[in-house]
Amino acid sequence: MHDELTKVDIQKMQAEIDERVNVLRPRLKEQLKAARDLGDLSENDEYHSVRRALNQNNSRIRYLQNMINTAVLIDTDSEDGTVGLFDHVTIFDEDESEERVVTIVTTLRNDIFGGYISKESPFGRAVLGRRVGDRVEIRPSENYSYYVQIRAIEKGKDDDSLPISSY
Repeated sequence: MHDELTKVDIQKMQAEIDERVNVLRPRLKEQLKAARDLGDLSENDEYHSVRRALNQNNSRIRYLQNMINTAVLIDTDSEDGTVGLFDHVTIFDEDESEERVVTIVTTLRNDIFGGYISKESPFGRAVLGRRVGDRVEIRPSENYSYYVQIRAIEKGKDDDSLPISSY
């Protein structure tokens, strides 16, 4: 299993790892030591809370390291006139009779409520490589589909303004 990521994705993950290893982990270990010094651990909620936070931090570090180790580096350039990674795509949703702008991003920077749609999602897979004027069927499940029309494509670029998801 691998994830297709960009250089910026990997840089952002490495920066988060560095922050978690060099700043957050030592701070949590200090808090754990202070909580342990309070006495009986069986009834020490602060100790258990800090211990949980330390375990979550270590888990996130392992997750990010695994993502980097298994990543396949991808190019963000797309053919002129087609939807590519980081492009801002104006679509018209035929079912909702509304127009909206979405940006196609890597899975790591997916934020559906912010209009950032993963290239791996049913929507992202359906619109990648399409052109202005294309009518595209989006099939989120076997039992449901809907159509959108691509109205405009504004070429985007990979930059570090989009945060990585913390899921």
